[in-house]
Amino acid sequence: MSKHKALTGAIAALASVATLGALAAPALAADTTYSPNGKTVAELAKHGGAQRIASIGNEKAKNVILFLGDGMGDSEITVARDYLKGANGHFEGLDAVGQPGALGDAKAGTGQYTTFSLGNGSKDSAVGKDGNGKLVANANPGKITPVTDSSASGSSWATGTKTYNNAVDIDVYGNPQLNLFELAKAAGKATGNVTTAEIQDATPAVLESHSSERACYGPQGKTDGSSNNAAKNCLANQLKENGGIGSISEQLLDTRADVTIGGGSKYFRQTVQGGEYKGKTVWEQAKDMGFQTVENDPAAMNALQYQEGRPVLALMSDGNMPTKFNPSKATAKDPAKDANPTVCTPNANWLGNQGSSLKDMTKKALDLLGANPNGQQNGYFLQVEGASIDKQDHAGNACGQIGETDDFDQAIAYALKSVDLSNTLVIVTADHAHTSQILNAQPAYALSTVLKTADGNNMVVSYGTAQDDSRDADGGYNGGDMEHTGTQLRIAASGPGAQRVIGLTDQTDNFYTIAGALGLATTTDAQNALSANAEVKIAADNGAYVANADGFNGDAVLSYELKDKNGTTVAASDSSTPLSGVRVKTAQTTPIALDGVAEGAEYTLTVTGRQSGKTVTVPFQAPATDSASKGDAGKDAGKGGVIASGKVNNNAKPAGPFGVLGATGTTVLAAAIAIAMLVAAAMLVKTAKAACDDRNAKSGR
Repeated sequence: MSKHKALTGAIAALASVATLGALAAPALAADTTYSPNGKTVAELAKHGGAQRIASIGNEKAKNVILFLGDGMGDSEITVARDYLKGANGHFEGLDAVGQPGALGDAKAGTGQYTTFSLGNGSKDSAVGKDGNGKLVANANPGKITPVTDSSASGSSWATGTKTYNNAVDIDVYGNPQLNLFELAKAAGKATGNVTTAEIQDATPAVLESHSSERACYGPQGKTDGSSNNAAKNCLANQLKENGGIGSISEQLLDTRADVTIGGGSKYFRQTVQGGEYKGKTVWEQAKDMGFQTVENDPAAMNALQYQEGRPVLALMSDGNMPTKFNPSKATAKDPAKDANPTVCTPNANWLGNQGSSLKDMTKKALDLLGANPNGQQNGYFLQVEGASIDKQDHAGNACGQIGETDDFDQAIAYALKSVDLSNTLVIVTADHAHTSQILNAQPAYALSTVLKTADGNNMVVSYGTAQDDSRDADGGYNGGDMEHTGTQLRIAASGPGAQRVIGLTDQTDNFYTIAGALGLATTTDAQNALSANAEVKIAADNGAYVANADGFNGDAVLSYELKDKNGTTVAASDSSTPLSGVRVKTAQTTPIALDGVAEGAEYTLTVTGRQSGKTVTVPFQAPATDSASKGDAGKDAGKGGVIASGKVNNNAKPAGPFGVLGATGTTVLAAAIAIAMLVAAAMLVKTAKAACDDRNAKSGR
């Protein structure tokens, strides 16, 4: 074969490989969808990709408290202030945080942040489920969605990663993203989660769990345990009985925050369907795991004291907690409303009457975190949510949302009097804006409520975003589908690093503000390094074998494979989706039950962190029945002792060309391969042309 033909053939082969490399990039099509500031969806979907102030550094704080008013846009704050305090009035908490000099804090700051998401539901993600609960794949996930829901917005500040509406702490490709609780626990800090909502609701859930569906409340779905709708509300492969990491409630227990206070107690009455606690209720599982538990008992909540190794799980109501004020009704335009404006009335069922207001729960959380040695030495991160500002706004209930804003304000005011702003950063913000608007007169086409404000004036609050006409027989609104809005939101802060919120930021910047202040791992590389010292110990106890994994603090999910000496797989985790596998118990021991181990046989166990890619390989031999009389290893095995162990090999390279890069990394690598191939092909073309020209010149052609 001539050199000319050989070069031509090589060029053709390289061009073919380059073309295949380009076709192997599944997310490249998404790169053609641009955001208003020029970033593609694929760029925005990366961890930290939506930051607006990535180059701005942090001051350090020992503690951070994030106060989150769900649905509390500027309009909701103003509605409550005007009604409760008058138009020129002042909130003790809401209006103090971020105000320079108000708390003796000259560095306080106030700004705005953007809240858009990257998709409206699972259909816009790479891994989701269809109406029948079956897995569906989308090669080009993500699109810019101007209006976020609470789960996508919460995921943004909890992880620093934009995602789709309905997702909890996963990216648009379905990959779990480490959240502030996981990172704080890895750093030895105490953690607390307080809400007036069901503890499984989106905002508290983003600190507890990773889920493709925000409604995956428990092992039986979103029920009180008397039925099972998990097939409707959960990705099937996320459920423990199918080899997944479990529902939000189950993951809450695995996360093991030091303090958890809220509603949603009825979902803990569900029965666990798979894993170690199968057949028990979630409440029973919590007690078996050493939690101090309180169910619907404010007095018992207030009596709680710190106990070493016994985190608090106190759920005050079956569902969302009752509102402070009785509901009002938004109705059609009617002159009679101007003549007889609404005055809000106290709700006798409000738990604040029994010592369980949001202020009371915040006080208890701060007391418990302050008594915790980790909190004393290393600091704490506490999130406090005023949840039903949003829920009452959805219902067009002006009095309901005003009372919840008041309850929220009093919790902030208490904290400001109780913490040291020289070492504690306090942030007050919301997850999204909402529908209520203050107008000068009743609107002709929207529903409204006319209220008598504290300064004696009438205030018209309009609700005009319901997509369906859900009016009752009296012309009032009886639906719950008033909509979120996509406007930017107020964010205010006082304490170390507060000035980072000034100007226009993004919701994901809040993750970096909080994590940076606490000294947590914020970059992907830094988070992966948290698993660099992971270790796995294999223990045997009367014929049962378990692998105890420690130190995988840079991971949310583990996978494992157990092979015999012939290389045959004996047992393995499910790896069909990013939410399949073993849920990591951060800063704790994560047990992995090993099935199929035979006495005296030889095996190799491989445990891999699904986020970090760190791997531990442990070869071992199962003790024989009579080994207890033949040495220390046998004696230990009979009593649950360690028979083998292994640590991460940080010098090992990931197997295969794509390693553990995930969807985005694979895309980038495939594109890089394609470019390299094309460059090589171009160089060969140039070489071939030069050779041909030289030959032609010599032959006189």
